[in-house]
Amino acid sequence: MSSLNQLVSIALPLIFILLGCATTEVKTTKVIPVIFETNEIPDSQLLDIGIQIFDPGLEKLQELDDDAIYFPEIRVAEASYFPYLLMETLQTSAAWGAIRVVPLQHDSVDVLVTGGILKSDGELLTLNITVADATGRHWYTKVYQHKASKYAYNERMQLLQEPFQNVYNQITNDIYIFQKKLQPKQLNKIRQISELKFAKSFSPNMFSGHLSKDTTGNYTINRLPAEDDPMMNRIRQIRERDYLFVDTLQEYYGRYVKGMKNPYQTWRRESYHEVIAMRTMQRKARNQKLIGAASIIAGIFAAGNSSGATRAAGAVAVAGGSYVIKDGFDRDAESQIHIEALQELGDSLEANLETHVIELEDRTITLSGTVDNQYEQWRDILKDIYKINVTK
Repeated sequence: MSSLNQLVSIALPLIFILLGCATTEVKTTKVIPVIFETNEIPDSQLLDIGIQIFDPGLEKLQELDDDAIYFPEIRVAEASYFPYLLMETLQTSAAWGAIRVVPLQHDSVDVLVTGGILKSDGELLTLNITVADATGRHWYTKVYQHKASKYAYNERMQLLQEPFQNVYNQITNDIYIFQKKLQPKQLNKIRQISELKFAKSFSPNMFSGHLSKDTTGNYTINRLPAEDDPMMNRIRQIRERDYLFVDTLQEYYGRYVKGMKNPYQTWRRESYHEVIAMRTMQRKARNQKLIGAASIIAGIFAAGNSSGATRAAGAVAVAGGSYVIKDGFDRDAESQIHIEALQELGDSLEANLETHVIELEDRTITLSGTVDNQYEQWRDILKDIYKINVTK
């Protein structure tokens, strides 16, 4: 084999392997349809769903690879935005009772959905979702991922659908499919335990004997209160007030999502294009550097050859390879500019909850602070109301 052929045989395989590593763009906007419940479900089997604010995953951001795109401010905003879109999607299935976005302390609900944001950069959305019911039964934990179409941020397409609607549709369908596996008796039990857990949280002494919990976290009903039990009737009145307050929070989440939508969609559109541009630059930089390295290796091999012509060719290859590597590092610097451009886009999304003034029969109360703070204050007030009613 000639020296030239040997040089080519060394360099070309490396070059082709590297150039084969290309990113792909999704070119379809097809959406998975939501499964629609066509049968009428009895009230005793109609489960309410609570969706807690998602974990933004801030503590894990530092563990991500260098290519990851993230902004803490936007992650916090998304932690409220995504649950609200999921709530709206679940409502379209007509398979459930009330569906609410709930504060972290609100766990006395028939079915509880919790989630964490693993990745969100405009191009890719990855959520970790866990669903469980009031009995302690774990329905499932699953990671959902969707890559936005290249057409998703076209102005006309954005008016028609959410870029990651497939994620919410898949979650909705999976929850529905699991629910359909449950027998009517199991559905009724979920509702009963949910009510008893709420009662126990307000009056542990009165209702602790009605439920027992095993080491795995599953609840069993020991006995049910009489249907006309006056204590249970008070608990139900308190629970209705609790629902009314949580319903007012839905208005807040709705206004927040509506106000966030335009700037957030603009950010995601810009982020999508920046991510694609950055990854293209990084891919080109990586390929340039490795092609340059292949040229240097081949050049060193040729430079050690006895043929003067081959040594000259080798020297040229080494010099050319070094230039290509430098060009690759220059492209790395250019990709850093894209990252900085993204950072400039992500510093204006914050949630401020307005003060709530609530008129009660005997007083006016004011709730302030975050959603969780206000809900904690509200629960304390409800407990006071319950105690007052019990002593009357």
